[in-house]
Amino acid sequence: MKLRRPPFSYVRRSAGHWNAARPEFAQIVNAGSLAMPYLEPYLIKTMREARGRITDPKLAAELDLYCGQESAHYRQHRIFNDTLRAQGYRSVEAIEARLAADYARLGTEKSLAFNLAYAEGFESMALAIGHMLIEDREFLFGGGESGVASLVLWHFVEEIEHKNVAFDVFEHVVGGYGWRVFGLAYATGHIFWRTRGAYHALLKEDGLWRDLRSRLALARLLARIFAKLVPRMLRILNPRYHPARVADPAWALAWARLFQADAAGAARLDTGKLSAPEPVALSA
Repeated sequence: MKLRRPPFSYVRRSAGHWNAARPEFAQIVNAGSLAMPYLEPYLIKTMREARGRITDPKLAAELDLYCGQESAHYRQHRIFNDTLRAQGYRSVEAIEARLAADYARLGTEKSLAFNLAYAEGFESMALAIGHMLIEDREFLFGGGESGVASLVLWHFVEEIEHKNVAFDVFEHVVGGYGWRVFGLAYATGHIFWRTRGAYHALLKEDGLWRDLRSRLALARLLARIFAKLVPRMLRILNPRYHPARVADPAWALAWARLFQADAAGAARLDTGKLSAPEPVALSA
């Protein structure tokens, strides 16, 4: 794992529909982004509460790097989310208030065991989503605004990179198949429920929610996403599952190499060349 702070930039006028060809996907991503400044501080708080119980120095160091990566993620998403608010989306304030209340409640009212199970459930889900996004990157992000596509792909490359940490911390402190499956079910249900409510509100503001063509496009998109996501989610239910056994996509490893050579280039990917086996930066 490495701490990275790519220099992303966003076009304010297109923050809502940063992928004009797939506005429904753009708003699903935007809905997910709105959660990050609340979800990820909750994950960091949970991991830091567990740190005093970690007796393995290697795992403790990995936990610290995990917190650093997650902190960078939510700070970048907050910057992007400000562009949505500046574009005039009135529903953003209510969406964020619900998310803030959710994670404040979980962080204060639930046990450390519950919160670690939620964190591990989220990270297992994020690993599955990261593989899905990278596999289908050309269809989902092709032709989209470079800054937003680069932000999302960077985020999930690092979710893949720190895939073992939440699992190993959970096993070290809590453990148990029942808790692990409960955490996966709760985190997945909660996040999908809130994300669905958020993209519904955003699409409604766009005037697309009642547009039959848009609703059909959304249905086809969700069917495609879940067809690729569900098999990856089901493997998590295996009692012998460990994220270390899930091989990293070659494209994700190539992104890390690109960042090492050209951090600015990794933050401005050419979304017209996502079919290439390795990420390509926009020409200067």
